[in-house]
Amino acid sequence: MQFDPNKLESSIVYKLLTGSIIPRPIGWISSVDQNGINNLAPFSYFNIVGEKHIMFSTAKNKGQNKDTLNNILQNNEFVLNMVTEDVVEAMNMTSKELPANVDEFLYANLTTIDCELIKPKRVKESKISFECKMIHSYTMPHPENNGATMVIGEIVMMHFDDDVLLDNYKINMENYKPVSRLAGSSYSKIGELFSIKRS
Repeated sequence: MQFDPNKLESSIVYKLLTGSIIPRPIGWISSVDQNGINNLAPFSYFNIVGEKHIMFSTAKNKGQNKDTLNNILQNNEFVLNMVTEDVVEAMNMTSKELPANVDEFLYANLTTIDCELIKPKRVKESKISFECKMIHSYTMPHPENNGATMVIGEIVMMHFDDDVLLDNYKINMENYKPVSRLAGSSYSKIGELFSIKRS
């Protein structure tokens, strides 16, 4: 079968894309508003896009920006906290739509920890975190004013728990235990690994 995405309802396009482009890493983004209120939310439209750059995108909700985007557009700073098996329940709690004045760290019983170079807090329970400064944002048009905004951030500081590092800066996958996003309410853990040498 073939589909013209411009002739399908948005919900159908979403199902087809999120069910086929898998697994997706989860960007657990922490930010802070101009009143000092912390925000924390997961995004599965996320990946690395350069040597020191990551991107994530956030769709509007009923034509309104999400708190994460508003905060980043205000101060150009955010933290990317990686999601692992031991924090996946807390991550899921922070996906709930809450009022802007609610601190998701408190809501999900997570610990804030100061960053070195930026104001937003990072998640102490996250094994890997990246302090980022936004260098670009682009809002993709949508006929119903629900377009997504892509944010590109430059990593300015990296934080790794000692137990996820091996010699020569390699990652210990047995201790890291990352979680990725599938479709609907499904997630995945690292399964069987295999290697193919580049030709």
